[in-house]
Amino acid sequence: MSRTNFEQLLEAGCHFGHLRRKWNPAMAPYIFMERNGIHIIDLHKTVAAIDQAAEVLKRMARDGKKILFVGTKKQIKEIVAERVSAIGMPYVIERWPGGMLTNFPTIRKAVKKMTTIDKLTSDGTYSNLSKREILQITRQRAKLEKNLGSIADLSRLPAALFVIDVLKENIAVREANRLGIPVFAIVDTNSDPAPIDYVIPANDDATKSVDIILTACCNAIAEGLEERKAEKGEEAAVSDEEKTERPRRERIRRVARSKRDKSFEDAPEDEDTSAKAEKAPAKAKSEKAPAKTKVEEAPAKEKKVEDTPAKEKAEDAPTKEKVEDAPAKAKAEEAPAKEKAEDAPAKAKAEKAPAKAKAEEAPAKEKAED
Repeated sequence: MSRTNFEQLLEAGCHFGHLRRKWNPAMAPYIFMERNGIHIIDLHKTVAAIDQAAEVLKRMARDGKKILFVGTKKQIKEIVAERVSAIGMPYVIERWPGGMLTNFPTIRKAVKKMTTIDKLTSDGTYSNLSKREILQITRQRAKLEKNLGSIADLSRLPAALFVIDVLKENIAVREANRLGIPVFAIVDTNSDPAPIDYVIPANDDATKSVDIILTACCNAIAEGLEERKAEKGEEAAVSDEEKTERPRRERIRRVARSKRDKSFEDAPEDEDTSAKAEKAPAKAKSEKAPAKTKVEEAPAKEKKVEDTPAKEKAEDAPTKEKVEDAPAKAKAEEAPAKEKAEDAPAKAKAEKAPAKAKAEEAPAKEKAED
């Protein structure tokens, strides 16, 4: 269901745009018609845009993100402060401090200075100062409170920026675009919707128009914050239950361990007997298994025994032939050996004969010479 309807927006004057001569051609898709030189905004698109922006803002709030609201127009300041402060979001209703997003650490230093002044008043050192110093510090504190008091709780850059009147807050829009922060804005017919991520086409000058749109968005953020609180409450309840259950579980585990230890100490023999009883059937099975294998192997062995004589006969045939041939070979080898042995003394005699002849000739020559 939509958060606003056509009739409410029509009564609030959200459909009135600017004069034709002041219009921005980029807003043509959101313009319904022209009457008496004034552009009329299509409220059906406005209703859809409000619902889309409200859902995104609700999701951001549920995730715990901060949305910074910017509206510095005189007629809008009070409405923005009232609606946004109710949901606890930061807002800027005075002059936009240049570099608030791009130079955020410097802005944080100014906020810390304001907190140090508050500490001086609480510590009692404030009363020891002179009147002139006290006056200077109070003026400085008032100025900081006016410009930065609404963003004192903004410890880091916001997750989104909600702008009313894009032309007046163009510096804030440019800083957000530079840092990649999504921008929600109420855009009139004289503004450029290009740098805006979530465009809400409506009249940004009328207080009623701004009030109805801002109320719808703030209600969506409030719903997101409530859902976040509910989720945190459930998580806290679950964590408390876990804390109470943990000691009980540990106690049960200790009792179970002690019982187990006692049972192990009291019944070692029973365990041995049970182990033996378990091993006995296993042994019997292991003994039966080889018996079966032996019975199965018996016919196989018989077959092998039957096959062996034939193989032995086949193998013995060549061996017999070899055995019969062996003596013939031995005789053939012995014959030349005998011949050599018989020739050996003949050779020795033949060698000795010339030696004897020489020995006999030597004395014969000596006698002839004499």
